[in-house]
Amino acid sequence: MATLPNPLPSLATSGLRLPPGTTVDATHDGPWHEPLLWYADRPATPDTWPRLLAEGRAVGLLPVLLDSGVRGEWPDKWELDPGTTSYPGDHDAEEVLAELWEVYAEDELDGSAIGPFGPEWPGLAPTPSVSDPADAEERAAEIAARLTAEDSRMPGARAALVPARRSADIPAAMGWTGPLNHEHDAARLCAVLRSWEDRFGIRVVALGFDHLTVSVAAPPATADEAVAVAAEHLAFCPDNIAHNTPATLGAYADRHVLGGESWSFWWD
Repeated sequence: MATLPNPLPSLATSGLRLPPGTTVDATHDGPWHEPLLWYADRPATPDTWPRLLAEGRAVGLLPVLLDSGVRGEWPDKWELDPGTTSYPGDHDAEEVLAELWEVYAEDELDGSAIGPFGPEWPGLAPTPSVSDPADAEERAAEIAARLTAEDSRMPGARAALVPARRSADIPAAMGWTGPLNHEHDAARLCAVLRSWEDRFGIRVVALGFDHLTVSVAAPPATADEAVAVAAEHLAFCPDNIAHNTPATLGAYADRHVLGGESWSFWWD
């Protein structure tokens, strides 16, 4: 994988003003040759994200929230696997989605559920017709603040810093294996995240053992746009739609995509 120099080994002398934390080099096959990420020892607060972004970005580190989930496990227990992770830039987002659509569209849902599309990949959704999109970094900070509020679904989430070129690459840079039952190489899904960065202004905001949340600065603004994006979500994470009620692209698009300021994905 083509990467920038990893600043984590020299974190102690970097001059960054970070709270107490832990670096992680634990992988599925034993210790990695360098740290994969740093994360704080205590839960994040709603104002943590912009501070970490400002501190880390100057040295090539990007923020993400980590959720221990119902397992209560942090990344040293996530079976990270950087050794089998490729580089996101080596993959084409549309080719990845087309391959996954061919495999999963009819297997996960009956044919009527993927209407108005058929078994052939319908192509990438157009860039939404949003006249005044939010600033991507501001939207990410807003979503991070919501996720770390006391009454949120991630009140104990911890802030992390990952050596990555861009937010979309964070899962691959960690060697994340959350979608393992769906896709063995997180970098292929990161190629899709890169495309969503370009078209929708997404940022990877939170990761758990098997789930991912992104902020969305320019969400689809019409029903047709939302359904087209929902088709990409089906290829990216079939469980999102298969476990939706009713399990149709139209219902999922209306509830979770149209105007949505964040998208969440979970792999069974």
